[in-house]
Amino acid sequence: MPKIVDHEERRRELADAVWRVITRDGVAAISIRTVATESGWSSGALRHYFATRDELLAFACEQVLTRVTERIIGLKPEGEPIDAARRLLLETMPMDEERHVEASITFAFLALGLGDPVLAAVQRKILIGMSELCRDVIRYLLPDLTPAQQLSQTRRLNAVIDGLSVHVLAGHLEPSDAAAELEAHLATLTVS
Repeated sequence: MPKIVDHEERRRELADAVWRVITRDGVAAISIRTVATESGWSSGALRHYFATRDELLAFACEQVLTRVTERIIGLKPEGEPIDAARRLLLETMPMDEERHVEASITFAFLALGLGDPVLAAVQRKILIGMSELCRDVIRYLLPDLTPAQQLSQTRRLNAVIDGLSVHVLAGHLEPSDAAAELEAHLATLTVS
């Protein structure tokens, strides 16, 4: 009887290999060959799933979005609204090793998407998703805002999350400091 292969699982294994290479060597080191080596596959076997480096990178980044989204959906909105919002937003920030890898990949796509339409589409998907998450948090915390106020607060919250994440990734802030800054920002949202 032939062996049944779970192709989606195989693709996720390859995405994990991409993440390991990016974490260890940086995004410039990604190639079909380096990912094949990292995964223990041949380049030919890898090309069965991804014909190009860009397809491989796009899938790996989409997997980050999938993982973060699944974690967020799995959260229970317990406690005060501000506590629920904080827990939700911290899932998108580099607060531990797993989220650090995810954020590293996400921010690497900012540069990659500038010159490549395939990667730019993934980049837009991630940026839109984060913006929508911030908008939902603002609507949850401040339901009486006008649309213009809501847009302004959404953009501000998104900038705070991105800025704190970049500073953690660059080693300028510890995750605990970023969490404290997020807490301080969220506290200002509840002040009339």
